Amino acid sequence: MKEITASLSELDKVVTYLNETLSQNAIVFLRGDLAAGKTTLTQAIAKAKGIAGEVTSPTFSLQQCYAGDNGQSLYHYDLYRLDHEEFMQLGLFEEFEKEGWHMVEWGSDTLKAFLESVGYNVALIEIAPVKHGRIYKIET
Repeated sequence: MKEITASLSELDKVVTYLNETLSQNAIVFLRGDLAAGKTTLTQAIAKAKGIAGEVTSPTFSLQQCYAGDNGQSLYHYDLYRLDHEEFMQLGLFEEFEKEGWHMVEWGSDTLKAFLESVGYNVALIEIAPVKHGRIYKIET
């Protein structure tokens, strides 16, 4: 596990570590309380991937898809109101076949275990606020 402490202006440290560590196709579970910075981290990743425009939390749409100017794709999910069964019934599991990074907010332990059991490498980032920023605990 890697721990990085970063303020908003230092998020590039986290993004650089992820770019060096994760493969071109990755599923990343983001954990943290409300307003911990899950979407903020996804926005920093999007910017680094050359994605222009606003990156918002997909709270009501469940998924947002973005394409960078360098051909890299980013998928952002918010599963706050969705349990594992509903996720599978909606067919969202098939989205993980698409090339790019898949950032999953509020993904359940059941979904994470399922994805790992069918062969996906799933990274986990736990975000916790501290006095001058956030601590990012990263398991790859």
